[in-house]
Amino acid sequence: MKHLLRALAVSAAVAGGLAHADDASIKKAVEEKLGGKVYAVNKSGYLGLYEVFAEGNIFYTDEKVSAIFAGNLIDTKNMQNVTQERLQKLSAIKFSELPLDLAVKMVRGKGTRVFATFEDPNCGYCKRFARDLQNVDDITVYTFLYPILSPDSEQKSKQIWCAPDKTKAWLSWMVDGNTPTGDGKCNHPTEKVKALGEKLRVSGTPTVFFSNGERVSGAVPAAQLDKRLKQIAEAK
Repeated sequence: MKHLLRALAVSAAVAGGLAHADDASIKKAVEEKLGGKVYAVNKSGYLGLYEVFAEGNIFYTDEKVSAIFAGNLIDTKNMQNVTQERLQKLSAIKFSELPLDLAVKMVRGKGTRVFATFEDPNCGYCKRFARDLQNVDDITVYTFLYPILSPDSEQKSKQIWCAPDKTKAWLSWMVDGNTPTGDGKCNHPTEKVKALGEKLRVSGTPTVFFSNGERVSGAVPAAQLDKRLKQIAEAK
C-alpha cells in the first residue's frame, strides 16, 4: 500500500456505491480503491464512521466509502484520544513470541525492564535513540537488526552480528560512529529478521515493542521511555 499514506494525508475522495455496508464490503472497497491490504474494519462508535486499520495506521470512512480521512478522533466526554488508544491495541503483539535469539542483547544495570527494538544501522533516528538509551538504567534491550534503508544497511547488519562482541560492535557504530569491520560472513539471521519485520508490519525504524506488546514507532526520548517502562512495571 505504497500510496496509502499520501492518499490519507490529502484526505483523498473515494467513490463508492455500497447500499448496505458491512465490515467485509467496506474492507473490499477500500482495498480496491487504494490498493494493498486492509487488516481490520470496525464501527468506530462515533458519527457513524468506520475505523479502518491498514499499513500500521488508522483512518476513517463512511458506510459508502465516499470519502476517507486520517487524524485523531477525540472523545469530548473525557478528551481521550480514541485513535491512539485503538492503534495501540490493534498494533500490539505477543512479546513472548518474539525470537529474541535473533536480536542483539544489551543490558544496563539490573536489566529488569525489558523491551525490543527494530533498527536499521543507517537510521539517524536509531542512532539518536541508541545515544538516549545510555541515560536509561535497569533495562534489557533486544535489538533486531532490520536493514531496510539501503544495501549498505544489510552489510553493516551482517558485520555487527558477526563481530566477536555483537553488543559492543552495535554500540560502537551507533553511539561512537566507529564503522563496523569484518566481511560479515557468518551464520547471521538477516533474512529471518527481515521476514519477522514484514510479518509484524514494521515499516520504519526505530520501532519499539514493550513487554506488554505495545508498539511505538520512532525514537522515544529517554525521559518518556523511562516513564512508560515504569508504568508497565507498575501495571504488572
